[in-house]
Amino acid sequence: MSQDQENFRDTIGTINDEGKRAWVFPKKPSGKLWEYRKYVSYFLLAFLISAPFIKINGNQFLMFNILERRFNIFGFPFWPQDFHLFVISMIIGVIFVALFTVAFGRIFCGWMCPQTIFMEMVFRRIEFWIEGDRGAQIKLKRQPWTAEKTRKRTIKTILFFIISFLIANVFLAYLIGSDKLIRYITDGPIKHISTMVSLLIFTAVFYFIFAWFREQVCIIACPYGRMQSVLLDNKSIVVAYDHKRGESENGRKKFRKNEDREALGNGDCIDCFQCVNVCPTGIDIRNGTQLECVNCTACIDECDTIMEKVNLPKGLIRYASEDEITKKEKFKFTPRLKGYTAILVILTGLLIGMLFLRNDLEANILRLPGQLYEHKEGNIISNVYTFKLVNKTTEDVNDVNFKLISHKGEIKLVRNEGFNVPAQKLAEGTLFIEINNAAIKSDKEKVKIGVYSGDKLIETTLAAFLAPRSYK
Repeated sequence: MSQDQENFRDTIGTINDEGKRAWVFPKKPSGKLWEYRKYVSYFLLAFLISAPFIKINGNQFLMFNILERRFNIFGFPFWPQDFHLFVISMIIGVIFVALFTVAFGRIFCGWMCPQTIFMEMVFRRIEFWIEGDRGAQIKLKRQPWTAEKTRKRTIKTILFFIISFLIANVFLAYLIGSDKLIRYITDGPIKHISTMVSLLIFTAVFYFIFAWFREQVCIIACPYGRMQSVLLDNKSIVVAYDHKRGESENGRKKFRKNEDREALGNGDCIDCFQCVNVCPTGIDIRNGTQLECVNCTACIDECDTIMEKVNLPKGLIRYASEDEITKKEKFKFTPRLKGYTAILVILTGLLIGMLFLRNDLEANILRLPGQLYEHKEGNIISNVYTFKLVNKTTEDVNDVNFKLISHKGEIKLVRNEGFNVPAQKLAEGTLFIEINNAAIKSDKEKVKIGVYSGDKLIETTLAAFLAPRSYK
């Protein structure tokens, strides 16, 4: 390529030479892959909207309550004590995305990313319905503020705001829980002013993203686009322009009826710019893989339509790797992909095993800071402890009591014996462990404590027990 043709790599396509926003008016897509994308997007939209309201064993299917540090992933509750499990889950998610990026490029962005789904399948389709296709939108932007332009822009703004408000409610259900959100709605906004203010802030953010910032999220804000440069290689399958076939010996040329392009040495690309016009990020895919490309496949459908009209083979733009285009090599499961897969399988197996081994009730018993042992009558050594019990289930744990398992001794609660731990709640308090000095072998003893519900042992934990050095 000449230096002029390489200039696109030095700038962002949505910024003009003056440094101002170059608004993208993509053409309305159509074609086979577009239809597939619609099915996938509608399924994911239904999932995103319904996930906070689905319950499994009483647990919300997905919840990310950052303030209370409570997370539910696929119905499994994660408490602060389960932070290691949550971290492993997030690492698995990152590796899963990385694996698919190495194999299939930025396919997640174009087919599964919530930003793309809401932008292309909701807001953009409303825009096409109100303002028309690419040409009509450009014309509307350039014309003065007539009654028609005012009416269309007002209707679009109102609909965008309403949908942004609904998305903000769903987003809030992920953060605070659907039950709490429904209770806030039934109580009315007056009783929950702070929540209503937060909801309006979320609404404003979503409106700004989908009404103005748009593709800039993918190009500027999202770090995933930058990951491509690290993860992609010549063997990755991406939305690619077959430059060998499209350029041939003498490059592109406008289509002329009944001409023999092969004899003239011209490529199959007729330079119609439809692949550029339909692109939601405004790039020219013929320049090669670019940061802005989200693998939405709109250019594939549009190019196939043009090729069909001029009686040329489809697939000038298609899913392919650079090696497939230049060397005719088919996709292979490379050692790099095998490595990512192995790590993914190991971490997934580790997470599943840890989830099965995890107890429904988490017990933490720690000595009270700054307190030494107490020597009581009858040669009894007493230590004071604080305890925290986390009930991770959706049912109450009743008649909770403690017993020493490793030593002969007694556990005394400051509160009355036999208390309850409510479902998905935390119970805490203070207790004393008293052991006869004859049973103590060192000045720092490890004691094993059993947590019982009635007579049923439901959890065990260890605690440090201090005693005089003379008993060592």
